[in-house]
Amino acid sequence: MGPAEAAAPAAPGPTAAAVRYRTVKARGLDIFYREAGPKDAPVVLLLHGFPSSSHMFRDLIPQLAGDYRVLAPDYPGFGSSEAPDLEHFPYTFSALADVIEAFTEAVGASHYVIYMQDYGGPVGFRLALKHPERVRGIIVQNAVANVEGWNPEAAKAFAPFWQGRNAETEQPIRGLLTAETTRFQYTHGAARRERLSPDAWIHDQAGLDRAGNDRLQLEMLWNYQDNVAQYPKWQDYLRTKRPPLLVAWGDNDPYFTLEGAKLFRTLVPGTEMHHFDAGHFALETHSEEIASLSRAFLARLPKGR
Repeated sequence: MGPAEAAAPAAPGPTAAAVRYRTVKARGLDIFYREAGPKDAPVVLLLHGFPSSSHMFRDLIPQLAGDYRVLAPDYPGFGSSEAPDLEHFPYTFSALADVIEAFTEAVGASHYVIYMQDYGGPVGFRLALKHPERVRGIIVQNAVANVEGWNPEAAKAFAPFWQGRNAETEQPIRGLLTAETTRFQYTHGAARRERLSPDAWIHDQAGLDRAGNDRLQLEMLWNYQDNVAQYPKWQDYLRTKRPPLLVAWGDNDPYFTLEGAKLFRTLVPGTEMHHFDAGHFALETHSEEIASLSRAFLARLPKGR
């Protein structure tokens, strides 16, 4: 690991900015979001993963909001956003991206840096492909754009489900919605166990346990296969557009491997890469370090909205 890849010590952050909790209409849905920072500052758009919500960014938001307008929406079916049933919303990643596109327009975010984790990758890359002119840069925290970035054991668990969805193949996938698995996603590979707050997995599980939410989540997990089909397009975007990139990677992620991180530097040679002795949700244990690196990255971007 070279000097450029070593995690830098956390620099003192700006004075914590008040976080505001709001709801706005996007594509006819009530979308909840957290916002902090000056209204006229450059925008950082935080896109959360599964099974979380904007709650996963609760520690990061105040650390970025001194100089940036930070926006963290919940997707439909997640967190405090509206959760229409399957008859009224398709729960595809394209549909999520359309809602988040409408959200950015509704709140007046015409340009932004995308921070993507897990599900945030498929949503964020779709935004970037549709509106590359709006994307000032990308911060990646354990989100993948290549098959090699998957742990083979995790990929193997999905294969029967994607090849033929029925009650039998669905059963192992339902295991991803259990309290045991939700806690595992946070605790596995986390070196700083004393920094893990149970609030994280308790909050997420409360959302998963809502009546009918299992149907929505299973539909999302079924439709995840379309993301794999889109990987070549996302790779082409990175290769041709070469957006400024910062990668902050939890090396002990049970789902996404180091090959997922390496791809970004292969496609965008100037990618800034930092590794952490952390798991899938590295922010839970390394928010100060990731915030410091993010602020430095954001400060180096060309000026402008």
